[in-house]
Amino acid sequence: MALSKVNPNLITQGATGRKNLVINGAMTVAQRVGTTSTVANNYDATPDRIRQEAYGDATASWQQVTDAPVGFKNSLKVTCAGTALPSAGNTLRLMTGLEGQDIAHLEYGTAQAKNATLSFYVKASETGIYSTALVNIAPSGNIASNVNRSHIKTYTIDSANTWEYKTLTFSGCPDGTWGSSNSNGITIVFDLGSGSDHQGAKDSWLTTSDTFASGQVSLGDSNGGSWQMTGLQFELGSVATDFEHRTYAESLLACQRYYEIIADGGRANDSPFFGIGHGVKSDQINWFYDFKAEKRATFTLIVNTVTNGYYGKNHSSEKNNNTLGMTSVHQSLHSIRGYLTGITGVTEQSAYSMQCNGAGCLIAVEAEL
Repeated sequence: MALSKVNPNLITQGATGRKNLVINGAMTVAQRVGTTSTVANNYDATPDRIRQEAYGDATASWQQVTDAPVGFKNSLKVTCAGTALPSAGNTLRLMTGLEGQDIAHLEYGTAQAKNATLSFYVKASETGIYSTALVNIAPSGNIASNVNRSHIKTYTIDSANTWEYKTLTFSGCPDGTWGSSNSNGITIVFDLGSGSDHQGAKDSWLTTSDTFASGQVSLGDSNGGSWQMTGLQFELGSVATDFEHRTYAESLLACQRYYEIIADGGRANDSPFFGIGHGVKSDQINWFYDFKAEKRATFTLIVNTVTNGYYGKNHSSEKNNNTLGMTSVHQSLHSIRGYLTGITGVTEQSAYSMQCNGAGCLIAVEAEL
């Protein structure tokens, strides 16, 4: 039987092996809010690894939805309320950050910088021109003051409320400062109508923080205006290849590097047990938890305050309070040692089963870019 020849261009473009640099590009993982529509900033209202930003005049809700193009289950949806035109310094955009060590092969900041292609499915209520950009600052950083390189590309929504496939190729950036470790390397920005302070020229690398080009649709000036996206892929080369689907388990584990739920009393399928406890003093139980995924960096412990919502239980008693904590010396990238205090009658040197009690209970750790 004759052997088929592999197209060398596909190898050059990175079409073999793991190619998509975006985590959760199919928008399947949404640990924080699921399908709930939420008005918020930062990472609190979107599928994992997507940071939302609506400052100033725009009021937007964000959620994971099941409306998606053929071949996908979920998408991210943004819905605006009101009819406010953005003031100069305001922003309406979403973004995802890529670690420097994951984009090092693109050689940004050197004469060998390589082209990379962004592809995605998009659906919007308003036709017209929209912008996306690459910048070299973390999503949680101050884009307006910290970026020293940005590259804007535009795409056009041709038909309202219809899924369309878009591809944009960015030239490699030969200069500027680009992370190469576990800090931010590249941030991909989708601008949905920010203020004029953030407008710049398209199709070339800028030494500014601009994220949209002239003619951009302002989604926030339309009450009920909506924009959806899924199938987000960023890959080496000048040609967009088919979306690289990953299993839900793979995507969840990758997302847990940045945000991991230890216990959530509000989710039916989550266990209320969150670790093994050890009575160290009459008024304190220490608890221990090994993470499912190594954390990107030093993390923040997130605990919802619920009256008597967290407790340790042994063979003879329960000790409950709402005071869960952690000191910086009691964490690593792989595990955490926390404490439950504000209690009495703890049996020292006794083992305790640590549990949360109530729908409002939540324990999580966050190490986002």
